[in-house]
Amino acid sequence: MAERAARRCCLGWDFSTQQVKVVAVDADLNVFYEDSVHFDRDLPEFGTQGGVHVHKDGVTVTSPVLMWVQALDIILEKMKASGFDFSQVLALSGAGQQHGSIYWKAGASRVLTRLSPDLPLHQQLQACFSISDCPVWMDSSTATQCRQLEAAVGGAQALSCLTGSRAYERFTGNQIAKVYQQNPEAYSHTERISLVSSFAASLFLGAYSPIDYSDGSGMNLLQIQDKVWSQACLGACAPHLEEKLGPPVPSCSVVGAVSSYYVQRYGFAPGCKVVAFTGDNPASLAGMRLEEGDIAVSLGTSDTLFLWLREPTPALEGHIFCSPVDARHYMALLCFKNGSLMREKIRDESASRSWIEFSKALRSTEMGNGGNLGFYFDVMEITPEIIGRHRFNAENHKVSAFPKDVEVRALIEGQFMAKRIHAEGLGYRVMPKTKILATGGASHNRDILQVLADVFGAPVYVIDTANSACVGSAYRAFHGLAGGTDVPFSEVVKLASNPTLAATPSPGASQVYEALLPQYARLEQRLLSQAQGSPE
Repeated sequence: MAERAARRCCLGWDFSTQQVKVVAVDADLNVFYEDSVHFDRDLPEFGTQGGVHVHKDGVTVTSPVLMWVQALDIILEKMKASGFDFSQVLALSGAGQQHGSIYWKAGASRVLTRLSPDLPLHQQLQACFSISDCPVWMDSSTATQCRQLEAAVGGAQALSCLTGSRAYERFTGNQIAKVYQQNPEAYSHTERISLVSSFAASLFLGAYSPIDYSDGSGMNLLQIQDKVWSQACLGACAPHLEEKLGPPVPSCSVVGAVSSYYVQRYGFAPGCKVVAFTGDNPASLAGMRLEEGDIAVSLGTSDTLFLWLREPTPALEGHIFCSPVDARHYMALLCFKNGSLMREKIRDESASRSWIEFSKALRSTEMGNGGNLGFYFDVMEITPEIIGRHRFNAENHKVSAFPKDVEVRALIEGQFMAKRIHAEGLGYRVMPKTKILATGGASHNRDILQVLADVFGAPVYVIDTANSACVGSAYRAFHGLAGGTDVPFSEVVKLASNPTLAATPSPGASQVYEALLPQYARLEQRLLSQAQGSPE
């Protein structure tokens, strides 16, 4: 342990739904220490399931604030017991699950600045929160507040253009509005409202940390173009909200040094910098080291797209956030519910429950599938809001079934064409230097990745993202240390290991899909119009 403990390093933290994780990344960008505290397993006294309390109404979901604080205590004590040399930590940053909010009680700031190194944090902060169980991203109890917010600014599209997203129930502005409306006394006793990310940073600073632009743009409150709080949105949610939030800052900002508590209790160097914490999705973008024009595709239970954008066009679907690594640019997020489970169903029905047969079907059918197109939504899709299975032949006529091999290719081509169409709807464009980073279970199947490369007309790489938010936070700590906005993030992370090339576009792919994509988009719009009961 002595040899690894001597390394100069940055720490990356991740305050996720189920656990708190930490990694130490040395100056060569190698991870040499990692640990975690799992809420349900290691902190059973809080009585959570998956790190949350689901309330009787089934839509209100909260987490105990002190659970996060105690988890930090435990993980720091574990690091200390292992012989970790905190004096070698140059800087730290972190990620928090997006959209969660913490309510600091009046007087809490004084407690933060006077922490005793003789006691763990959770014992000293017990009386510091006006709400002990705080809303998190799984909460969906604010439909009323969402409609109120959209009405206040001129509708859903107007709110999206302003803040990057239409009103979503989990978004922080709507959660704050609910707290104000249903618990006005607790709101009036709140002197500061943090996101999970800025709350975690505050624990290290011993003072309130500002909210960063990137995580702040997941609140329905920040004007993403101007990087300031929207007065119209603030006014629609709660009074005196701007002073409770504090001014937002660039995501690569050094917000201060670790408090003397950590210096005295754990041996941190007094000059150890704290770089603004951000959301887990933006931190993952940093961990995957996306650059302009890149796209990350996570192929899991749900499929998620991360996009790097220069000129976003906010829409009623998807989310636009400020970039966590370049204050001039943006990232977009699109989520598709019918991901791996849908692929597994078609594998079972059309490929004898075998991924080998599934891959054979993809290889035995031509690009474009002879013009046969399919939409496979066994659960209500998010993007677009359609349910059911819908198949069309080359003449755009609906058919009841496809041959098995055609069915397999129709599913995979349709999933990736939908991703490209909706990504372009948010302003994404494939560039000559574009690369696609694929993660998740289906990224192990090279034949699926070949279709992805063909549909997007860009090479596909695979990358290990098991700890992408944590590692991305450590990278961001190095970025802040190096000068942040004055230094390109790509320069800071150039020593990191490169992803592995998995597939390149097949000859002729661009011609095939440039012709097919508009046809797919028209059919999707037809299905959407039918689902909404409007004329085509």
